[in-house]
Amino acid sequence: MPDVPVLDPAQRAFLGVARTATLATIRPDGLPRLVPICFVVGEDDADGRPTLSSPLDEKPKASSDPRALARVRDLLARPEATLLVDRWSEDWDRLGWIRLDSRAELVEPGAPGHASAIEALRAKYPQYREHRLEIRPILRFTVERAGAWGDLDPR
Repeated sequence: MPDVPVLDPAQRAFLGVARTATLATIRPDGLPRLVPICFVVGEDDADGRPTLSSPLDEKPKASSDPRALARVRDLLARPEATLLVDRWSEDWDRLGWIRLDSRAELVEPGAPGHASAIEALRAKYPQYREHRLEIRPILRFTVERAGAWGDLDPR
């Protein structure tokens, strides 16, 4: 069995309260593309790897077609992605982050896990109750490696 990253309870709690992550993909020219995203922690996959889901919501974007977004094109061409979830504080004893090296996939409406991800996103972000997320694909990230540093207490 491959080395499966298991997020400990403190790491899961830290991710559970975090409001945003930074998604890093690789552009066609080889340079990194960084985009802030909203996300929820999902169920572990069949191999015990943690998953996260991020919506392709209705906020204004470069294209109204979520499949045409640069981050989606990047991930369809090269599904490797890294998510960085961090907490800044003027009290440097409170600094902390988790880096999740992941494999991304586009999950279409009606596919397994789509509806439960939408439900979880709406529970975490009330703004999504007004978005038609159920008709839009979402991004699912399966964590392959995880690293963390600092204070991960979710308080």
